[in-house]
Amino acid sequence: MRCCCASVAAAAVFGSVFGLVVTVSGQGTAASLPRTADGKPNLNGIWQTMNTADWDLQAHAAQQGRPDLGALGATPPGLSVVDGNEIPYLPAAAAQKKANFAKRMTDDPAVKCYMPGVPRATYMPFPFQIVQTAGAILISYQFANAARVIEMRPLEPAPVDTWMGQSSGRWEGDTLVVDATGFNGNAWLDRSGNYASDALHVVERYTLMTPDAIMYEATIEDPAVFTKAWKISMPLYKHLEKNAQLLEFKCVEFAEELLYGRYLKQPPK
Repeated sequence: MRCCCASVAAAAVFGSVFGLVVTVSGQGTAASLPRTADGKPNLNGIWQTMNTADWDLQAHAAQQGRPDLGALGATPPGLSVVDGNEIPYLPAAAAQKKANFAKRMTDDPAVKCYMPGVPRATYMPFPFQIVQTAGAILISYQFANAARVIEMRPLEPAPVDTWMGQSSGRWEGDTLVVDATGFNGNAWLDRSGNYASDALHVVERYTLMTPDAIMYEATIEDPAVFTKAWKISMPLYKHLEKNAQLLEFKCVEFAEELLYGRYLKQPPK
């Protein structure tokens, strides 16, 4: 009986300690979160993911990449950021995704320095900066100098489709909710060939968990490609270096040989 009571007591102590750890490491209380002058959670800063979602949104093992780059060109292994680890493609779209994968080394638009689109810009292995005001929120991405302005009001349909689309934001409690539409349908969702069309509708949710971590969620809907809406989620981490800043990554010049090398005149031998 004494052993049983001791076990129960130990379990209670462990539960208390474990509960404390969850509270400390998980979402902070609303009162503890930094806020802007208008009382909203302060999302200002330079943020970045720590995952391999840009290589493949779904769970994947390590695999060979470009042979000439050896280990540095290989795909790192990673866990899924997709709820249920399933992307509900329509049959024809699934075939297109498979074709994209086969040509991923050359056909991925990001290889050619095109803007990454939404939501991919968030989880590329490059930082991005959020500049928050009451009326609009700017997100500036390091890759390809991409940027988007989230207007904090309802918007009319985009007058023209673009790589980064059009974003309209609102606050639901302490969560920033962003409706993104107006895409041109050319961007991929990752390096493995997952993709969407110009009918893509993304609903993003940014929830500040601690002063230095945001929970990012994106619900992806595209009736031309998927049978139903599906969701990804991941934490974003704040850069805490004292000199943290967003540096330029103008990658066009790095893609010129890939895009136009075959048109260059070769010098006579």
